[in-house]
Amino acid sequence: MNQFRRIAVLGLGTMGSGIAQVFAASGRDVVAVETDKSRAEAGRSAIAAFLDAGVARGKVSVAAQQDTLARITTSTSLSDLADVDLVVESVTENLAAKRELLAVVADVVGAATPIVTNTSALSVTALAAAVPNPGRVAGLHFFNPAPVMRTVEVVRAMHTDQDLVDRLVALVNDLDGKQPVVVKDRPGFLINALLLPYLNDVIQEYDDGLATAEDIDLALKLGLGYKSGPLELLDMVGLDVHLHATENAYAATSDDRYAPPPLLRQMVAAGQLGTKNGKGFRTGEKDIT
Repeated sequence: MNQFRRIAVLGLGTMGSGIAQVFAASGRDVVAVETDKSRAEAGRSAIAAFLDAGVARGKVSVAAQQDTLARITTSTSLSDLADVDLVVESVTENLAAKRELLAVVADVVGAATPIVTNTSALSVTALAAAVPNPGRVAGLHFFNPAPVMRTVEVVRAMHTDQDLVDRLVALVNDLDGKQPVVVKDRPGFLINALLLPYLNDVIQEYDDGLATAEDIDLALKLGLGYKSGPLELLDMVGLDVHLHATENAYAATSDDRYAPPPLLRQMVAAGQLGTKNGKGFRTGEKDIT
């Protein structure tokens, strides 16, 4: 079975850089494409920094670090995708932008090359409809940070060929420490479909004064055995990222469970985004009460 030896990653942001690192660490060659040289260099620097931290903690050997970086080639031209075995799209969470990009990529790689998306909230079926032979399109949803989080959702869209699902499951099983879960194409897939309403509920209960942020996190960590509290998790993910995901899920379903709580909108509007800028529920001082 083809294990996809040469993989393209479109986008080297937080998720794309992590995904590129995972594939390169598994011994595969990676072509990472960005819109310009500075963004490509920033993505590669993020990968190098993550590996440096792994070396410092004794989790990654210097040889593995060097080998992983050596397998990643950056580019600003889609023409460099002509000989890849698999395309993994990880650009901005905008349906129109993704559809436009995938249509161009499909012409470059040909009709048989599988194309997968790392979207966390958009319809994989709608993305697949933008390319010829939509049976070769699926979701391959990693979680942040991709090198650390073990679960990878293999998303079967309405068009997706079963053979591609099987090949993607085999691919994920071949990645160090990763576990595939096959899910159907629905807003939020499996994990976020459950996680988004839970986090929304926590935000609302905090806003209602149920308990302090610290006590909410402590109670849920100890009471449910979670590794991190929900408000800590929101800070790490980014409040703007959570807002965007809930807005997309709510727009797709009209399900009130996904409706963003007012406090979430206020905090994002105030520029309180969590760990990324030092202000959130548990990061720094929150100004909105």
